[in-house]
Amino acid sequence: MALWNWSTLESLLASSSGFASSCSTVTNGKVADSSVSFVTHQPAFGSIRSRKERKKSQRAHSSPNWRSKRIFSFGTNDTILQNDLLSGDIPDLKMLLQSKQVLQKEDLPPITIIDPSTTATGKVSDLVPPSSEGTKDDKGHQIQAGTRKSKQQARKTYNIVFVAAEVAPYSKVGGLSDVCGSLPVVLAARGHRVMVVSPRYMNGVTDHRYSGAYDAQCRIRIGCFSGQHEVAFFHEYKDGVDWVFVDHCCYHRPGNPYGDGRGAFGDNQFRYTLLCYAACEAPLVLPLGGYIYGDNCIFLANDWHASLVPVLLAAKYRRHGVYLGARSIVVIHNITHQGCEPGTTYAQLGLPPEWYGALEWVFPTWARKHAFDKGEAVNHLKGGLVTADRIVTVSEGYAWEITTSEGGYGLDGLLRSRKIVISGITNGINMAEWDPICDKQIAAHYSFQNLSGKAACKASFQKELGLAVRPDVPLIGFIGRLDFQKGPDLLQAALPALMTDDIQMVMLGSGDAAMESWMRWAESHYRDKFRGWVGFNVPLTHRLIAGCDILVMPSRFEPCGLTQLYAMRYGTIPVVHCTGGLRDTVEDFHPFANNGQGAGTGWTFYPCTKDAMLGVLWTAIGTYRHHKDSWKSIMRRAMSQDYSWDRAAAKYEQLFEWATIDRPYTS
Repeated sequence: MALWNWSTLESLLASSSGFASSCSTVTNGKVADSSVSFVTHQPAFGSIRSRKERKKSQRAHSSPNWRSKRIFSFGTNDTILQNDLLSGDIPDLKMLLQSKQVLQKEDLPPITIIDPSTTATGKVSDLVPPSSEGTKDDKGHQIQAGTRKSKQQARKTYNIVFVAAEVAPYSKVGGLSDVCGSLPVVLAARGHRVMVVSPRYMNGVTDHRYSGAYDAQCRIRIGCFSGQHEVAFFHEYKDGVDWVFVDHCCYHRPGNPYGDGRGAFGDNQFRYTLLCYAACEAPLVLPLGGYIYGDNCIFLANDWHASLVPVLLAAKYRRHGVYLGARSIVVIHNITHQGCEPGTTYAQLGLPPEWYGALEWVFPTWARKHAFDKGEAVNHLKGGLVTADRIVTVSEGYAWEITTSEGGYGLDGLLRSRKIVISGITNGINMAEWDPICDKQIAAHYSFQNLSGKAACKASFQKELGLAVRPDVPLIGFIGRLDFQKGPDLLQAALPALMTDDIQMVMLGSGDAAMESWMRWAESHYRDKFRGWVGFNVPLTHRLIAGCDILVMPSRFEPCGLTQLYAMRYGTIPVVHCTGGLRDTVEDFHPFANNGQGAGTGWTFYPCTKDAMLGVLWTAIGTYRHHKDSWKSIMRRAMSQDYSWDRAAAKYEQLFEWATIDRPYTS
């Protein structure tokens, strides 16, 4: 602890025009002497304290802005963080003083050091207006571009715990990781205290991604699957978020988080049961930064892998007086994956026998494997949907689709019974990473005010693919997995008809081996018009989206979809099947709307058939060739859409408030 008095402060700020001659500390409404003590270090990790001590610490530091800062107050509204002074950021203070037009020492009121925990709300954001300047947070960590800066602060802050099987950039398979890697950062920037809990995957290839996480020196034993299993916690504080990784030998194997080349891992139920137990314990036992989160949290359980969290809260914790103030929200990214396992495995989950009904699942007769199969199973996602306080999907359209027999995949009846607590929030995108103004992966930069760079990107991409560089020919692109959901078979069926026209087409993706072979065949057969890239390449994805004129997405169902958002951001017009998040985000082009000025950002087709898709593609191709002004207006409208994470975060905050209105689920 360093002891600073006014003379020390004045010597540091000698270049400023004038200062007050008195300095005091306000604590609990009382003014102390003129000597000011600053705690300049961060509390180190301490040993696990008793439950009584933890609750006492929690009450004393209940503010979500738990990394307490000292604030210099120069009157009623003007304030400066102590950290700015400690880091020598004197110009900010100069500007503040100049703004008050201070010329003499006596012009300033007495300087006061304010502890945020003693304010009415205990929030630093109430004292210091949010700033969009700088690229580092208060701990000196680099801020993730496009996500950390937030123009707004939350009206009410919470302790938030994300639980997910994958989190970008540490582990990535699909869109789930993008959401859980971006949304927590934005919520933290808006004033919330945020923890993300995910497994620590050691597969020998991506181990370096966890190099910044240190061993938190905390071990807990989890009783399930006929034994006591010890797990460890690793912690990294980055972008204002506590990234907590659960470490156990079952996460140490080659492959992706869910399986390898031979299919899904056979013990995934065990692996993600451990994750759920560890996620429930982490807020109670990990004094991150010196203080635990406590049991007044909001849990966001993502997909079936985390769906046991609300079940555990209701069945094991609340019955003992723990997590009575906590709430749980299940986030459905893809309802087709539900975590169904044989009913006999329920006894291994460590849950009370009377809670079997929450997870009970019986497959219909047609889905059973043989005549003696009773179809009895446990459904992890169902258990989460039954016991969660709120349910949210990744788009408004998908929130409705999962309540239908076609889109609910057997859970539609349950979801219809809980439709009053179901919401849909469209995902956001990283507006800095996906920005044609400064994207380092593309040949030229452009914006919706100046579209000239778009043509340069197209020409460069045509040259890279070995296609003729022709600006008059529409270039159509597809990006996605080669499986039934994404609908590449529709493009396979439509390609002969498309190749009769003067167009170019490129497909990027991997998956079904037969579809990959067909892409290679199509490239050799339509050498002057078609290119197929088997695999996935991030830089190539950027160049494809920037270089194409049209992006086609014939997905049979799409909970949200990010590719169409990236495409619109780059002025590439989407042609999509009218389903889920695609329907929510792509507005059909209407040339005569708004008194002839036009409206819309792309085209949608329905039903999901080859003929319906071809009909809309011909319309888009014709508009590109013969109505250049209309095409540019579609591009500009698409590029001006706001799909930032700040917009989505504000809707999640409303969801948190709704979740706390009702009593939590207990039985």
